[in-house]
Amino acid sequence: MEELPTELAYTGYEFAKLDEDAGEWNLILFANNEEVVISQPSAVGSPSLNQELKNAKAKIAGATAAQKEAVNYWTNNPLIRWNEIALELSTKYNLIPAPNADGTYPSPDPTKPDQYPLFPYSHPPYTSRMLAYLSVAQYDGLITAWHYKKKYGRPAPYELDPTINSAYEANGLNSYPSDGAVVAISSRDILTLMFPLEKEFLAKMAVEHLESLIIAGINVSSDVEAGKLIGTQVAKKALARAATDGMKNAQTNKVKSDSIKNAAMERFGWSWENQENPQRPVGLTPLFGKVKMWNVPSVEEVRPIAPPAPGSEQFNVNVKELKQYANKIPIEQRRIANFWNDGLNTYSPPGHWNRFAKETVVKNRLSPVRTARVFAYMNMAIVDAGISCWDAKYYYHYPRPIQTIPGFKTILGTPNHPAYTSGHSTFSAAAAEVLSHFFPAEASQFKKRAEEAAMSRVYGGIHYRFDAEIGLSQGKKVATYTVNRAILDGAETF
Repeated sequence: MEELPTELAYTGYEFAKLDEDAGEWNLILFANNEEVVISQPSAVGSPSLNQELKNAKAKIAGATAAQKEAVNYWTNNPLIRWNEIALELSTKYNLIPAPNADGTYPSPDPTKPDQYPLFPYSHPPYTSRMLAYLSVAQYDGLITAWHYKKKYGRPAPYELDPTINSAYEANGLNSYPSDGAVVAISSRDILTLMFPLEKEFLAKMAVEHLESLIIAGINVSSDVEAGKLIGTQVAKKALARAATDGMKNAQTNKVKSDSIKNAAMERFGWSWENQENPQRPVGLTPLFGKVKMWNVPSVEEVRPIAPPAPGSEQFNVNVKELKQYANKIPIEQRRIANFWNDGLNTYSPPGHWNRFAKETVVKNRLSPVRTARVFAYMNMAIVDAGISCWDAKYYYHYPRPIQTIPGFKTILGTPNHPAYTSGHSTFSAAAAEVLSHFFPAEASQFKKRAEEAAMSRVYGGIHYRFDAEIGLSQGKKVATYTVNRAILDGAETF
């Protein structure tokens, strides 16, 4: 299996554009770009600002080796690093609780996160939702910061004092409020809710990040304080939405799970049975399909057509293909299955696409606010695709190949949720569609990756081809709503 690192090797870079007018782009959470009010900064040449510059120079002169290393780590586009931290945590917590002695399975309790099984279990639905809230908060926070940067127009310390050097490329970006501080605080607060046992670690990383802003020569303390205020407020707004989006009800009890299964049996004449041993009595998040979507009006609008009935001609053609791969899978198909396995203790399909997005952002030298735009729209599309997929999974409750084909064995284990449609397919198609909109020159590569992700599940024996193909169509349809919103958000095409 190929290594899938979370950390990207890159350094601070000169932005292709400063996006000076980004403060006028449409917001997602906030009603307007002055919903958070920050005071007018001290004027250039004022005693208070001169004192801040003096204090900044003292901090730079006294910086330790560790602090200088932190400056190099965070860079002038720290969204990349906070996204990496999010993926590292999703990997760390992507572990299924072990069964009890009596064969039952415990469930993580968000009110008691330190009791076994630890909260959260960061499966793909959880990770997709976490990344959406993180990215949207960063985006609204940075639009607000860009608005005030232009309104107040205070230059960076290295422009005000020739004895201060910027640790990064001198982009000429106004420094009040600090965009880095917005990102540090909003990221810390969102991730602390999503991974409560990591509170101390996240606080430590935020402090390190905030310190680096002054030592890098790009901010003074009042810049940082104003950015912290924005970051705090946008995180509160995002977390208020999260508290009522329905995620707390996504994992049901056995009674509710059985009622969902029985409804599908009455509707279609089939139902999925978990083939694990010991068998978990409830599938993974049966009601994730009812979580509030970001850009799709209702989940019914993107629900796919019914899958072919088991035993039908189309079903039998798909079964024949699966048996062929099970008997002898070519090396390249096995490599693809393993690369996209994204099982336990990985950052799952949403993480895979966030990795691709980071690489593309750095390649194109995007500013922090434009980077935030890419991640916000992509991750909204990914979680909307996941919600749509899980709606289809439990509405149709379609059995997996290991259940319908006697003696069949997979090479990728047995997921604890119904087959139709494929999560890999929907997540990937949605991400590819958004990234193709933002980076049209690379659209063919994104599409190829999505198709590969979809087919990897067929090669691995855990999905029929129609799961994958309809999932691709479903993910693309979901993403259309997000792309249409992006087209109208006021940001010029890159």
